[in-house]
Amino acid sequence: MSKIFKGEGILIILLLTIFLSSSVFSQKRKRKNKNAQQTEQQEGSGLSIQEFQPTKINNVVKLPGLQFPNINKIPQYSNNAMIAQIARLERNKQWEEYREVLYKYVTSFGINNFVNPVDVDLLWRLANVSEYLGDHALAKETYRLILRHNRTDISKALAHYEELTLFDKTLYANINDYYRLVEKRALIDTLTPPEDVLIEMGPQVNSDFSDYGMTLGGENQSELLFTSNRSETDTSAFNKQFNPKKNNENIYISHKTTDDMWGMAEPLETINTNYNEGSPYLSKDGNTLYFIRCMTPEGYGDCDIYYSKKKEDGTWDEAVNLGPKINSYAWDSHPSLSMTEDTLYFASDRKGGFGSSDIYYSVKDAKGAWGKAKNIGPFINSRGSELSPYPHVKYPILYFSSSVGIVNFGGFDIYKSFIVEGNFSEPKNVGPLVNGAGDEYYFAIDAEAKQLYYAKSKVKGNPNLDMQSFPLPMEAKPNNTVRFSGRVVEPTTGEVFKGVVTIIDLSDRVEVAPKKIREDGSFDFELINDKKYLLVIEGDNFFQIEEIFFVEGDKHVQIPAVSVNSSLSFASIDFDPGSAKLKPEMENNLHLVIDFLVKHNDYRLIVTGHTDSDGNHDANLKLSKERAQSIKEFIINYGELSADRVIADGRGDFDPIVKNPQTPEQKRLNRRVEFKIFLDEYRISVPVDDNNIDWGDE
Repeated sequence: MSKIFKGEGILIILLLTIFLSSSVFSQKRKRKNKNAQQTEQQEGSGLSIQEFQPTKINNVVKLPGLQFPNINKIPQYSNNAMIAQIARLERNKQWEEYREVLYKYVTSFGINNFVNPVDVDLLWRLANVSEYLGDHALAKETYRLILRHNRTDISKALAHYEELTLFDKTLYANINDYYRLVEKRALIDTLTPPEDVLIEMGPQVNSDFSDYGMTLGGENQSELLFTSNRSETDTSAFNKQFNPKKNNENIYISHKTTDDMWGMAEPLETINTNYNEGSPYLSKDGNTLYFIRCMTPEGYGDCDIYYSKKKEDGTWDEAVNLGPKINSYAWDSHPSLSMTEDTLYFASDRKGGFGSSDIYYSVKDAKGAWGKAKNIGPFINSRGSELSPYPHVKYPILYFSSSVGIVNFGGFDIYKSFIVEGNFSEPKNVGPLVNGAGDEYYFAIDAEAKQLYYAKSKVKGNPNLDMQSFPLPMEAKPNNTVRFSGRVVEPTTGEVFKGVVTIIDLSDRVEVAPKKIREDGSFDFELINDKKYLLVIEGDNFFQIEEIFFVEGDKHVQIPAVSVNSSLSFASIDFDPGSAKLKPEMENNLHLVIDFLVKHNDYRLIVTGHTDSDGNHDANLKLSKERAQSIKEFIINYGELSADRVIADGRGDFDPIVKNPQTPEQKRLNRRVEFKIFLDEYRISVPVDDNNIDWGDE
């Protein structure tokens, strides 16, 4: 029996404790009338576990199979009869029925169930029994929800989840490895490195105060609107009276002058008031502006969302509060529109959410009125805070910032979720090329998905933020929906290797974060289709692998690695008859040897030349030594190695692979150069075989 159920007695005691708590709650609720109890039970989802089926859009985009239809209908679901049934089925070890009832109960949850530790424990039980019964898809999905919403110790759920995802989790490598490799290759083969630096947006838009919360809009996204609390706004009577130590926040606008330059920013006079304005969002046509205004007498809460229409003269009409269907008594901010502009997204810290602040949405009706705001649900929101919802203007994808994630690099990280028929895929961290040790929010992405705009502090610890742009890396792209995967193994023994896989985009110079090879030798990347890439695989116990490939649909490759514990021979190192002169096509494979020796200073190399049996034995012996010496000199000179690290030897035709060769192919096998690497007095045969990577589809 699975280790999950080893402590059956303890589990039953724990469950009884929960049931006792539930019975206490039920006694307190006896005052509810009969109709109210019936309504509560009718709100149950009634979903069958047979309906659980993660929707696979492709190998990258997958929609969750769990559904929670009550999220925006009731605050909390409870059904004492089902709780008793769950306890009975557990006592009788009727695990299949137990899971079925648990599934129906859990999929009836409202938002408050995810906040209640007793109810979250039922998620834990559903994940456990699903794992025990072999339904790993449901188990993983449920564990992910626990990791997002459990407010107590998550170590057990994390351990189970990591065990289930051992061979498909993302293992990012050190980003410095990527830049080291790109810079080295730029020197070797004129590969132009990607632009890996933040681009300062200049004094035309940035000030000595904080500038942040930007958006792009208007024709060709030629307008940049942002929030600033620069000093010129410090003269208002309101600010002096209520906020004397902090400048007032206002909205500024800048117009693009060239591809990379913005004009001098100016305050949006007809929008800015004595109150705080910020978080602007401009419609595609540039004629409707959504923003927030805070602490106004006519407002509903701390900060409300407003909108304004542009008039024919280019000024803005009087701002209109979006009203109580959108705004609450609390903080409502970060408005944005969906790709079709019929859905409004925003963040709010109102009560009744999953965490400190949640993302909400409102759908526009046929008359153009915004409907009542709804919570976006438990797959996006968490026990922490979600901010800055940003749907891309051309692709059905939602970017947002979250303080909670299974893959997380700092405080707030940026995530993305694909939108399919109103449903959201499991959020994915956009990777370490964007997310760092600090907080990433208040961001925008251009329509072509080339640049990410966000606010950063120039100096660590400096609270003032400046707006900067950054080339959008592959992990953050809205169209990297092709899966490129592979496995690195020694083809004879099946040995797997530890190492780092790096992919360099040769078409558009888009950065791709490097990843570690998993324990089973596997790796995968999500790339953009119809583009050329360079695959580089490095490790300490095998020779570096390099291949250029073209992505045309999902692809899985088997990659034979050359272990440092076997013999090395390159088919490409085939000299012209009677010649010891190196040919250009030999150099790529020789670079593999050079790279290994440069990285591993304790190793030395023996190069041994072999010829076929044609001709004179003495002449063949002399020729084989000359060829080995040519290779030695190339390796020493190019790698800038000391001469004693490479030994050249020749064996002529005395050690053939094929004895008594009869065909040209058999003679070619005998005509070879072998490389043996050794460490101190112990010799290690090192292979680099000419086996080609199998680039066939999976």
